Amino acid sequence: MRTTELVDGFRHSAPYVNAHRGKTFVVMLGGEALANNHFRAILNDVALLHSLGIKIVLVYGARPQIDVGLQAAGIEPAYHNGVRITDEDTLKVIKQVAGAVQFDITARLSMSLGNTPMQNAQINLVCGNFVIAQPLGVDDGVDFCLSGKVRRIDSQGLKRQLENNCIVLMGPIAASVTGESFNLTAEEVATQVAVKLKADKIIGFSETNGLLDENGNAIAELMPNQAQLQLELMEQNGSACTATTAFIRASIDACRNGVPRCHLVSYLDDGALLQELFSREGIGTQIVTESAERLRRATIGDIGGVLNLIRPLEEQGILVRRSREQLEMEIEQFMLIERDNLVIGCAALYPFEEDNAGEFACLVVHPDYRDADRGSVLLNNIIGQARVRGYSRLFALTTRSIHWFLEHGFNIVEVEELPGKKKQLYNYQRRSKILALDL
Repeated sequence: MRTTELVDGFRHSAPYVNAHRGKTFVVMLGGEALANNHFRAILNDVALLHSLGIKIVLVYGARPQIDVGLQAAGIEPAYHNGVRITDEDTLKVIKQVAGAVQFDITARLSMSLGNTPMQNAQINLVCGNFVIAQPLGVDDGVDFCLSGKVRRIDSQGLKRQLENNCIVLMGPIAASVTGESFNLTAEEVATQVAVKLKADKIIGFSETNGLLDENGNAIAELMPNQAQLQLELMEQNGSACTATTAFIRASIDACRNGVPRCHLVSYLDDGALLQELFSREGIGTQIVTESAERLRRATIGDIGGVLNLIRPLEEQGILVRRSREQLEMEIEQFMLIERDNLVIGCAALYPFEEDNAGEFACLVVHPDYRDADRGSVLLNNIIGQARVRGYSRLFALTTRSIHWFLEHGFNIVEVEELPGKKKQLYNYQRRSKILALDL
């Protein structure tokens, strides 16, 4: 990697490091991910997240490993409505497999090898009876035996361990109040833990980088209802993977119960977890309670974000320079597009009440986000505000974006058509083109 690429990578990831620090993530590793060659790299990345101050609950599953164990023991797996029926012999195998996986994860997170995020890391990994289980019972006359579900989560116990800078490791086996052991699904454990902890994210892994559209590209963001429709479509087409559909169902349930975001990335793509969390566009699919982007009015607390956005264009002479003091006085005129707490777009509406007109000004969209026509979103919002105020005309001054304004219905006009106060301030050296839109 070239030096400039390294520096750019640090600079672009820094806002996300700050945003994620102190947050609680539930990371779910299914058996498919554990069996993959990138398993060690994924755990290294989890250790890196921990070193950045993120509180981690790591939940593991072991479906394929359990199936292999049952086959070796000569036990035929039994299911009802997609749920494993766990008799005593099956549970013995599940305990052996889950225990082996637990020790394997513990060993790998205890390494201190050089040239990895584990170097000099002192990670305390904690396992415990944080989940109380209960039996699933009987359904349609079928007894699920020792297959269970979550009855209660010891959220206070979990929080104490996380506050003590520990990673909490949880598996698919939990005890009941009667002292029996039950086989649970990792997806349910992850969901219930995330809901009770009011976690900021659940992160899961699949063979592909999230859910794919008809062109094979990852769908960046889905609301729970949209994810439900996508899931049904996958099942109709026969393209659904059991592990993926289980995680998506769990994510839908988690979002509807207050977890803001659930991420699905590929265990086949080395570093997918870090790309998803520390880059602007991510790499997988997010299921979110509300869109990661929102359009809102600026406040005084947004001064720094707006300045960071407009300074490069001011330095290039594309925008007229605004001092911080001037921006502080004008900030209420600005509308912003915010994504992941970062200002990625802005525009202002300056009033000229005496001329029944407004100026559309300071339109800026971050270079990494100019492919989704966010400028049009800001313009349409400003047009709406101008109409509500009863303005008859909206005008703009530009040296570079003439065709963009023409495409949006503006017409080129002369200086004489500017509002009186604006006409006095017109800079004849810049020779900005004046465009107007009749409302």
